[in-house]
Amino acid sequence: MRKPTKTRGLKASKTSRGKRKWPVGVPRPVDVHVGSRLRLRRTLLGLSQGKLGEAVGLTFQQIQKYERGANRVGASRLFEFSRILDVTVSYFFEEMDKDDKSRPAPGLSDQPQLPVDPGSMSRRETLELVRAYYRIDDPGVRKRVYDLIKSIAKTGI
Repeated sequence: MRKPTKTRGLKASKTSRGKRKWPVGVPRPVDVHVGSRLRLRRTLLGLSQGKLGEAVGLTFQQIQKYERGANRVGASRLFEFSRILDVTVSYFFEEMDKDDKSRPAPGLSDQPQLPVDPGSMSRRETLELVRAYYRIDDPGVRKRVYDLIKSIAKTGI
């Protein structure tokens, strides 16, 4: 008798309760998002995938898989990343797609938000600007730079 083999098709199957499971081999949007936030923070800090991997006892290939969303980041690993990258665990879930059902309904937002091009956060120009901003030691000066940029953005210069 042959053992059943695991198929790697993209077709979603149903569980015993009739709910649809996620297709095998396709990363879930939340895993891709968490991975992209991991990559963003790592890049902002100027860490290589190898250095981050060393800090948590992984290879750079494993970090790559996390960043692509190919591998799901477990809770304990996410906690480790948050400590090493000096962010809260919630940082990895910020700015999730508004279509995601785990987000609050649109009417529950405290303030209206303008749409942000997701690609803009990973551009070199953006990363260099953020790095330069956080190199400003004086919080008062940093706040004034922030206010200046906001006022320029409002005028559309």
